Amino acid sequence: MPWFPEFASAMELARQQTRAAGQADPVGRYFAALNHGDAHDLETAWPGEVVVYDPRAGEIRGHRQLRRFVRNFESWLAKRRARIETVATTSADGRAVVELLAHLAGGGGELAWPVAVVAESHDDLSVVFRTYCSQWPVDGRRHLRPPILKPGHASPADVVGRYQAALEAGDAEAVVSTFAPDGYYREPIGPHATHRGTAELRSFFLREFAAGGGIGLQDCIVTDNGVRCAVEYNCVRWGAHDLPPQAGLGVYERGPDGLLAAVRVYDDVEPPAAPA
Repeated sequence: MPWFPEFASAMELARQQTRAAGQADPVGRYFAALNHGDAHDLETAWPGEVVVYDPRAGEIRGHRQLRRFVRNFESWLAKRRARIETVATTSADGRAVVELLAHLAGGGGELAWPVAVVAESHDDLSVVFRTYCSQWPVDGRRHLRPPILKPGHASPADVVGRYQAALEAGDAEAVVSTFAPDGYYREPIGPHATHRGTAELRSFFLREFAAGGGIGLQDCIVTDNGVRCAVEYNCVRWGAHDLPPQAGLGVYERGPDGLLAAVRVYDDVEPPAAPA
């Protein structure tokens, strides 16, 4: 089951902040139960609520739906001969964000599919997984992803806040100034759509803002470990166009100079057509 060991790693990081000393480890037992397919062990290991928000399968709630989801997704990954690479993990406040690259076999060769998984647990009985990605790499289409979370009150400060303000204003020069000289922005559709260095970043953001202005994001939940800041958001505007709110996640990685070394985005938002 190639996907779920990464979930287990995320949950171990999240659980460390909530587990009382001396308690049994429900996370390890939970994933052992998944790997062995034993329903009794599964229910014993995680007696509380289990919820998954997945862009392909929708909302999965409860042990029975989870088992079906795992079987179906495992079968799909097996057909694509998936190989999972962990890019980075960010944990804070009982929450962990794991960034993955799923290497999938396709008709035109292997493709790399960026996926981010948020694992959140506020006790030892219940868990929520939120998965973010673009489905363009796997089926060639954008899919509108309704909001998962409501807008929150926490907003990033420092360079991440400056980046978001410049993005909303549609100021390409201000956006570029938040990046380190060799910093990069990776689009949701894969590593081949990476823009590195001042010239590439300027060209990319000028194109992004060609629809009449900046991009409006509503911040929902911020997970910040001091190096990486992961922001779950709803995208509500692109240029002069109001959009149906769409869920996404951005990871902002700070360099030693305090500027952005990397921005990696996980959403399926389709930009409006640029004016003729």
